[in-house]
Amino acid sequence: MIVMKIYRTPERRFRSIKEFPFSPNYVTVEGIRIHYVDEGPKNADPILLMHGEPSWSYLYRKMIPPLVDAGYRAVAPDLVGFGKSDKPAKQSDYSYTNHLRWMQSWLDRVNLRNIILFCQDWGSLIGLRLAVANKSRFNRIILANGGLPAPRSDSRPPSKAFLRWRAFSQKSPILPIGKIIQMGTYGTVTKEVLKGYKAPFPGLKYKAGARVFPLLVPLYPYDPEAENNVKAWEEYSEWDIPFLTAFSDKDAITRGQDKIIQNKAKGAQNREHYTIKNAGHFLQEEQPQQLVDIILKFAKEK
Repeated sequence: MIVMKIYRTPERRFRSIKEFPFSPNYVTVEGIRIHYVDEGPKNADPILLMHGEPSWSYLYRKMIPPLVDAGYRAVAPDLVGFGKSDKPAKQSDYSYTNHLRWMQSWLDRVNLRNIILFCQDWGSLIGLRLAVANKSRFNRIILANGGLPAPRSDSRPPSKAFLRWRAFSQKSPILPIGKIIQMGTYGTVTKEVLKGYKAPFPGLKYKAGARVFPLLVPLYPYDPEAENNVKAWEEYSEWDIPFLTAFSDKDAITRGQDKIIQNKAKGAQNREHYTIKNAGHFLQEEQPQQLVDIILKFAKEK
């Protein structure tokens, strides 16, 4: 058994962060400690909030309290390599397959059921695969600024915006987390908030996961997990789980993906979908209350 070298962000990095009063929870999987926020009654229906690149559960800090106040259990894990979760040292330690396995083990341990999934960015690449692999656990899906790339030989090429982002992620000598968050928002993010996003990464050695994530997105049919994503969409074309999209109007990375998904997913057809105005890629940061309202309305629909 190969033992990975792992970095763990010192807890002191998180002590001065404002608007994040949530108690930490941890599950250890394959020697990796995974952090998650778990607020609200444990017997309430859980809303699973999954973040992407290069954010962490801090992205949902404004959404968690009103969801709990509405009577739900809000659960927001930090993906391996992000937030308060452990960070394997080498880029080669990360793979799409590994992330799926790690989060499946986390889900088994936390044992959530009747899940309403809200996922964005890489949270959707992982979350949508978790849902289709655990159908009995999931009740509803809301996809925001994300997708599940399933490239075929006749697929459209990746967007220029994504290719520029992927190139930047590899060429940048420091991978500036704060700058990436600011570039992914429509409005101005305060220095205090950017401090919260930068907290998990005290140095370059903590950023292996953040740097490699763009390279793990399946762009071509021969990429790892591409074929399994194709199979997942075959499942979604038949699975009638209620499926909603809420994409922002200022995100160049995922623009247009919502229309494709609305046609692919059986549960998304003949349903009201949403465009979030005046928000960039990290729409949870800019329009949290609107997203909360959408989630709560969707949760009550028959």
